[in-house]
Formats: sequence, structure tokens, C-alpha cells
Amino acid sequence: MCTEEGPRQISRLLPRMLLDIQNRGQLAAGMSTYNPDRARLLTTRKDVGTVTEVFRLNHRAKTDALMRSLAGRAAIGHVRYATCGQDDRSYAQPFEREHIHKRKWFSFCFNGQLANYGVLKERLLADGDHHLTLDTDTEIILHEIGRVLSHSTERIEWIDVLRQVASNFDGAYSMALLTAEGEMIVARDPKGIKPMCYVHEGPLFAAASESVALLNLGFENDQIKSLPPGHAIIVDPKKGVRIEQFAPVDKPAHCFFEWIYFANVASTLDDRSVYLTRTRLGEELARAERALGRVPLDDPDTIIVPVPDTSKAAADAMAYELSIPCREGLIRNRYAGRTFIEGGRARKAKAATKYTPLREVMQGKRVILVEDSIVRSTTMNVLLDRIREVGGAKEIHVRVACPPIVAPCFYGIDMSTIDQLIAPKYFGTQGELTEASQQRLADDLGADSLRYLPVDAIARAVDMSADNLCQACVTGNYPTDCGQMLYQIALDNRGTKLDSSRTYEQLAAALGSQ
Repeated sequence: MCTEEGPRQISRLLPRMLLDIQNRGQLAAGMSTYNPDRARLLTTRKDVGTVTEVFRLNHRAKTDALMRSLAGRAAIGHVRYATCGQDDRSYAQPFEREHIHKRKWFSFCFNGQLANYGVLKERLLADGDHHLTLDTDTEIILHEIGRVLSHSTERIEWIDVLRQVASNFDGAYSMALLTAEGEMIVARDPKGIKPMCYVHEGPLFAAASESVALLNLGFENDQIKSLPPGHAIIVDPKKGVRIEQFAPVDKPAHCFFEWIYFANVASTLDDRSVYLTRTRLGEELARAERALGRVPLDDPDTIIVPVPDTSKAAADAMAYELSIPCREGLIRNRYAGRTFIEGGRARKAKAATKYTPLREVMQGKRVILVEDSIVRSTTMNVLLDRIREVGGAKEIHVRVACPPIVAPCFYGIDMSTIDQLIAPKYFGTQGELTEASQQRLADDLGADSLRYLPVDAIARAVDMSADNLCQACVTGNYPTDCGQMLYQIALDNRGTKLDSSRTYEQLAAALGSQ
């Protein structure tokens, strides 16, 4: 966003910024812009598809026409990764709420998940006078903000709106909001579970989930700052930029999975480099491999192969520490996208075409295959077969730069039941790593051996206290009350028909029965 004296075409930067965080979601994309010289003060474009598809970036004339229609001095944008709802345009963000009063006309988007979505939904519908059209917590947030604005008899400051709505929220949310008065509000939940960073240089203010989007605008790393948990940035065209706290802050619980898998390797989250974190994970794998002593490390037939792209930094570091060649034995299809952030039906089909094994690299070799994590095992099942059949590897030893994922996530990653996870079937819900249990999983997957990192390796790699990380998916210990309650529901539902539905939808019923 630019303040009053800034250019009126700042919105043209949004598609590029969204491309830089396309790794965070590829189901849909969208943006809203503010232009005081336009009859429609806020204009929103959103649709199913990638950023390139939605904004027609492969067709210059069509892109220019779109950018002219969306031109504005302020803009917010979003790429969707679904944890709830359907794969259609109505679920794409930003969500816009039109109103005759400019103060109450706003558009917003958010990254995360409300763990108490079911409770908020039931409360909103309890009187029979309200109706929800979508199965998503995004609509809940829209109505919660709208309710506070509508019930305020006098003009209410946005920081006070946030204070009121946040008192009802349990979960993760990094949020960007744009009003028809030209104000922009950027907020981060009190636990800081989801990342948010920003820059303010002269008339320009910009914020993004990851620093890479700001770095590629031309800013230096030391100009980019992380928004503290429980704080919001209010950008007012008349009053300037200010940061205020809107919620009590106890201790942060940053999602460790952002560093392991989700974030762009070029990003820095809360002053911790994603690349360096993954490098340290590779060093942890190397130390464990030396201690294990099962794979002949001095044999010229032993090579390390990363599962591209998120595992490459860890594989390189492991290979360096062990003085073993790290080879690109798998070539990723750049047009297949990320299977983890795909919807369930598309995930298995894409996994089969995602990687091409190079026989020239792996034939007759003892392959140490480095993977960032194993959640459902969809990709790993397909991959191991192809490495052996197409790649001609004589042995495959899987090394995972993460502990076993044994518990669901209720904060914005699409794994909300236990039965969809592979690890609890072998390691229980406590992630108890034994030689026998890891070998049993290796046998079932078709690997010669398989080893995970222990939980305590995560905090060392991120270089942050474990107390300041959310490691719920590998420990079962959740940073919020509703998260812990949902986990108990998930445990109770394990192995039943209820486990096939998203756990957070059952929280309201559970609370009502207590």
C-alpha cells in the first residue's frame, strides 16, 4: 500500500508478490484493490487456479487490461490452500463485504485455521436469524467483523474491532484487511502460529506471509521485519502507519512445519532462515547416520538423492557432512505443483507424475533418499516403486528430516484426523521411534530401511526454544485450548466412521455434551 502521495498503480505489484508465495496454495488466487477515484471503491478479482491463470500472466494484453481495471493505491491478495470447503470460486479469497457506509465496506483474506470454527458457527446460527452460505471459517471471520461494525453506534477504530473479534478466536490467523476508506490492517494471531512480515519505506508499506515476496520487491533483509504475535499494523492514508497490540500475548508457538516444508527456502521467518534450518536438519541426519552405522558410507555405490525441492538443502548438508555424493536422481515436473497442498482426489494422481527417476544416476546404486516429511505416504509409496523400477536402484534407504507426524493439525494444514496419517499406525500417537517400528514401515513402503529425526532435533535446527514452537503434530501437545480438545476428539474418533470427517466440525457437539 502507498500513502496519499504514493503512486496509484501500486496494485500492479500484487500478482508478482502472489507468485512468490504460490508455494502456500495453488487452488485459487485473488486480490482486492482500493481506488478513491473509482465508483466502485473496492474491486475484487478472484478465481480457481494459479496466480498465472487467474491474472492471465501468460497473455500480456489481457494482464494489462486486468491491471487497469484493478488499478489502485492499495491492494491485498491471497493464494488458497484448502483446509475446509470446496474447490470452487466462492471459496477463493479475498472475501468482500459491501456496505453503503464506506467504514463498513471491507475486503479481507487470511492464512490459517480457527480451531473453534464449529463453536463459532453454531453460536452464529443459534437464533435462527442468521445464515451461512459456505463451509469455511473465512465466512465466520467476515460475519464476526461485520457484527462488531454493525453493533457499534459510533465510529469504532479497527484496532478495537480486532480486539473484540479476537477474543472469540482460538487458532491461527495472519490477516490482511482493506477498507473502502483506504485503510489497511495487517494482523497476526496471539501465538504467532502463522508467519507475517512487513516493510515500511517512505510512502510504501508492504506485508506478506513470507519475506521472499518482499525481498523480490527490492528490499534488503534488514528492512524486513516480523510482525509480533498479537499485534496489528494499521495503515491510514491520513494518519500514517502504526503498530498496536490487540490481544494478550503469553508465549509464541510458531509452526515448525513452516521451516520444514511449507515456506519458500529463500524466506526468513521470525528471524530464522528457512534454508539454514533445513541445512541443520541435514546435519542432524548425518550425525544420526554415523551413529547408526548400517549403510556403508565409504562405498562408491552409495549416493544421496533429495526429493526435490524442499529436501535439497537437507540432503546437500547431509552429503557434505558424510563426504558422500549428492546427486539429482529425481527430476521434478515443474508443472505438477505441490501434491501436499492438493485436494485429496488429485493428490495420488499427481504423485505418480510428479518425479522422473534418472536411471543414469541411480542404476545399481545404494540410494539414501532424503525427504522433508512423510504425512500420508501417498507420494512416498509411488516414488519408491518408480526409483526401483525406473531408476534401477539396488537399495533405497529413506531418511526423513522430520519426526513422525502422529497428530492432526487444526491450525491451517490439511491433516485433521489421525487415520489419514501413516505414522500412528507404526509409532502410536506418541511417536515412539524404535528400530523395529521404523523397519516395519520401511518394509511396507518398499524401502530397505527408514529413519526419522527425533523431536528434539527440530528446536535445534530452527534455533529456537521448543517452548516457542508449535510441534503439536509430532507431540500431541497443542498451544491452544480448543486445539487440545480437538485432539482428544480425534483420539476418541480414531478407527471409527467419525474419523472420516474433519475433527474441528465436531467440537461444538462435544462441548455441548459436557
